[in-house]
Amino acid sequence: MPYVRRVTTTWRHLPPAARAIAVAATDAVAAATARDAEAFPPAAERLAALDPEQTGRVLGAVVRTLLEERHPDGLDGDDVRAALEHAVREAAAWQEVDPQVMVTLLVGALGIQTDEESPLTPVALARNAPLLIADLLQQRPFARYLELAFTEIARAETHDV
Repeated sequence: MPYVRRVTTTWRHLPPAARAIAVAATDAVAAATARDAEAFPPAAERLAALDPEQTGRVLGAVVRTLLEERHPDGLDGDDVRAALEHAVREAAAWQEVDPQVMVTLLVGALGIQTDEESPLTPVALARNAPLLIADLLQQRPFARYLELAFTEIARAETHDV
């Protein structure tokens, strides 16, 4: 348990609900990055047990930031397709993945609304988002992007008030 304790210390400045998301997301992304087939399912279950709207907002902000950083001149359909194909292929090599959920995660993170019914259940979000994020990270530190996501969300909430 020393890993969880260290992560909890890292996120101690966050409110309890945000801290729970940070810890669960960090564990799930770490397991996905390591392709740890034993650690990933329970980490994803812990993430799925949290508020799906808040979790989706945080993970979506992480995905958006990673995509924007990888494509500073803008993202086109080919870029999104390439990111999707790579993430699905990498995840499918060791874990069950739902390509339609990955599409929903990508377009949702980019702020694109679709008329189709979303396949994004809390379990689908918790199982697929860490796989997508692990692929997009490409060895970069997740904590940095998670912190950026919380900062972005706090700023948006401050402007909404």
